Amino acid sequence: MKFKAYGKINLALDVVRKRPDGYHDVKMVMQTVKIYDDIEIKKNTTGNIAIKTNLFFLPTDEKNLMYKAAKLLIDEFNIKEGVDIELKKVIPVSAGMAGGSSDAATVLYGMNKMFRLGLSTKELMKRGVKLGADVPYCIIRGTALSEGIGDELTRLSPPPKLTVLVVKPKINVSTAYVYKNLKLDELERHPDIDAMVKALEDKNIDQIGKNMENVLESVTENKYPVIKEIKTIMKENGAVNALMSGSGPTVFGIYRTNVQAEKTKNIIMNKNITKQIFVTKFYNPRNEYY
Repeated sequence: MKFKAYGKINLALDVVRKRPDGYHDVKMVMQTVKIYDDIEIKKNTTGNIAIKTNLFFLPTDEKNLMYKAAKLLIDEFNIKEGVDIELKKVIPVSAGMAGGSSDAATVLYGMNKMFRLGLSTKELMKRGVKLGADVPYCIIRGTALSEGIGDELTRLSPPPKLTVLVVKPKINVSTAYVYKNLKLDELERHPDIDAMVKALEDKNIDQIGKNMENVLESVTENKYPVIKEIKTIMKENGAVNALMSGSGPTVFGIYRTNVQAEKTKNIIMNKNITKQIFVTKFYNPRNEYY
């Protein structure tokens, strides 16, 4: 069976507080984009989980989230067969786009279908949170308000049809580093998440742009000036607004037209500051969520 594991961006991201258990409570608006990894799952008779990828540096053992997702269901349902999982990775790695979480969510869904386990979406999400806070969102996908540690989800009105320019600069960012260095008590302002939700309901492009904020930029932008540089180029070339996704370093800009986005893409590519760059669209699944 073949599946597409879609990446996400954060239209707005606020960190509410640090919890006693070391995690952070967040309030953020998540949005799926049409950038995806291809995943093929096959049954095998060895009883083992075997993973192949097109990127040599990705782990293929129990450190891989897809491996953990497959093992979780194999153990719970006492499945005797194993699976061969082949991943063609396109979503930028360590980039704030939940690529690993989306791959894990896709394996949960795929195993559920392949072995006819009968798990509902909610039941898959319940298992997904054991693998990572973004996994439940990557199961439902689309436009959603994410709260708690990222596992409390509310579906939202999808944004208007816009073009999205997604840029991964030539750096990697540690999520742990960003959260460790986030000084919540020193933040001058927080994103207005409720205003973003309202802007989405109203399909108001200007208000969506106005309310695009991410508190984690206060850490990542200071350490990596290239993030601000990319955002500035986007805004100077027609973006309604530009923002870092998640803990970074991926930056995205939203545009009213493809022409503006393609023009900006060419400008950024000529500066030789990017590892990956995409002109894409928002993705909102309808009934069947895969």
